[in-house]
Amino acid sequence: MTSTVRIEIPRPDGAIALSGYRSENFKLLAQQTGATLVLRGQELLISGTEATADRARRLVEALEPIWGQGQTVTSADIMTACHALDTNQVDELQAIHQDVVARTRRGEVVRAKTFRQKQYIKALRNHDLIFCAGPAGTGKTFLATMVGVQALLNNEFERLVLTRPAVEAGERLGFLPGDLQQKVNPYLRPLYDALHELVDPEKIANLMERGIIEVAPLAYMRGRTLSNAFVILDEAQNTTPAQMKMVLTRLGFHSRMVVTGDTTQTDLPDYQSSGLAVAQQILQRVEGIAFCKLGQSDVVRHPLVQRIVAAYESYDTQRAKHPT
Repeated sequence: MTSTVRIEIPRPDGAIALSGYRSENFKLLAQQTGATLVLRGQELLISGTEATADRARRLVEALEPIWGQGQTVTSADIMTACHALDTNQVDELQAIHQDVVARTRRGEVVRAKTFRQKQYIKALRNHDLIFCAGPAGTGKTFLATMVGVQALLNNEFERLVLTRPAVEAGERLGFLPGDLQQKVNPYLRPLYDALHELVDPEKIANLMERGIIEVAPLAYMRGRTLSNAFVILDEAQNTTPAQMKMVLTRLGFHSRMVVTGDTTQTDLPDYQSSGLAVAQQILQRVEGIAFCKLGQSDVVRHPLVQRIVAAYESYDTQRAKHPT
């Protein structure tokens, strides 16, 4: 028996936010529920069996805190809502939607989009040392930078230190044109991109001149004590065990350190162990350290990225089972 549900979308921008680009969200909702979703002006028509139409309705209503504010609904939002319905965690889903980490310069809301991202943000706020591993697009660096900048703006820390190993540069860094900042900028670009989401470029330059924000290659952390600072070590899979130990022991009083990376994308030579992988093994049982693991379901970039990550994970699993 066919059932039709009608939902009135109060705001035009809410209808656009819910449907997504070329109605991609409706296509995904149809795949996840078996119902058909059609938007006529600001009225959403959901049709299908009683069960499929009701599931689609519940998903749309669960996403209302997002589209109701005119904020774009992403595929990650939809998949998280599906998981919430299937595991009776709708209340927890609402908590995710209500917990705003920051707002970008364009007014966009930054928040967790998955349950594991929510756990990661909680760890970022409550632990002094956090390890987060996961594939590209899961928000490891972006969320850490958002929390770090917000903490800096709230005067919780005196400075923000962003660092990553410039593995590709190696000993050739000195041959690149320009001063130190110009030499390492290509390797630190992802960190700048995240910074620009919250802080005006002119203000970033001023904060860097005053030493309140520091973006530098990992090699320049040696011999320092990082006190009263929020420190982010990005691309940590490209550190050696010695480098990882060096940077971890830089942590000073009233400081917090976030270590992010993807152990499946190591650029180190085959004979060299990843400092991130080794640290996770050594420090797993050390009290006060939080370990977060993000996966393909946490990818919040283009939907294709999630499928690419899944394909590579499947390929790696098959290779492990049937090595050549």
